[in-house]
Amino acid sequence: MSDLAAALNIVGARWALLIVGRLLDGPQRYGDLQRDLGVPTNILATRLRELEAAGVLARLPLRHNTRAYALTDRGLALREAIVALERWAKDEA
Repeated sequence: MSDLAAALNIVGARWALLIVGRLLDGPQRYGDLQRDLGVPTNILATRLRELEAAGVLARLPLRHNTRAYALTDRGLALREAIVALERWAKDEA
């Protein structure tokens, strides 16, 4: 498997990069991610589990049995790629 294929195996699933992009602004609660992105709850839960298993994000315990999600160093390393994709899309528009 090429390095690009390995990366896409982690962040290439629908909504994954949008979740990472949203978390670049800082930790977010599940409900906030769902509301802001409009991702269906079942898909959001799956993507969060996948990204956590890949070491891209971590769950942070909050009070009242709620959780927030934050990028790990591995997730933060995606910033340049996401910015480049945003710039590419803007230039093509």
